[in-house]
Amino acid sequence: MAGTFDRTAVEKIVRDVLRDLPKAEGAPRGDGPATPLPVNVSARHIHLCRKDFEALFGPGAQPTLLRSLYQEGHFAARETVAIIGPKKRMIPELRILGPLRDHSQVELAFTDVIHLGLENVQVRMSGDIEGTPGAWIQGPAGMLELKQGVIRAALHVHMNERDAARMGVVHKGFLALRVESDAPVVFGRVHVRVDPSFKLEVHMDTDEANACHLAAARNVSLIPVPGSIESPDDIHHKGARA
Repeated sequence: MAGTFDRTAVEKIVRDVLRDLPKAEGAPRGDGPATPLPVNVSARHIHLCRKDFEALFGPGAQPTLLRSLYQEGHFAARETVAIIGPKKRMIPELRILGPLRDHSQVELAFTDVIHLGLENVQVRMSGDIEGTPGAWIQGPAGMLELKQGVIRAALHVHMNERDAARMGVVHKGFLALRVESDAPVVFGRVHVRVDPSFKLEVHMDTDEANACHLAAARNVSLIPVPGSIESPDDIHHKGARA
């Protein structure tokens, strides 16, 4: 990451900002349309490994449940951290998502990246962090530098094998997503993730949700992408909530 830091000065800035800041939500939320195809908006957040969580919150600390997320076993934690980019720009109260992972990773929207002044933040699937930028992370018990792991999460859909067979798509294939609203958009590259534990759900970030005015969507459809699925099947999901 470009630039150098005076650790003491940065920690003071973080403490001062957090003290004066109104509480922010900053967590993934389910404010997509209420359809058979859940489309949930994932606000900026961080996943942490145990070593990094304890560095930020103290030895033996564990994330505590704020609320459960749509996928089984996943949750938004009560704990938050601050992320600091170049030129000491920061986003406080970055929500931690559980459970703990084997590596730490930050997922931001493009507007977050611009605000922090980070460069070369790529659109990646979760877990694909090799060669990505890092950032400084501040918690109540300490501060650490992530050498890599800051990404813009790729638009993706979770599904199990039955859903995949019905739509004729395979793991790591692609579908498109049509959102019909007052700002209609077709997202042409939705990554498909197939696992027996998954429930059907699309994840998009806040910038994508705002671009298509997802909250006012009348209809949301998964549609085939030529060459990426076995049996094209345009699956429409009606009844989106305004």
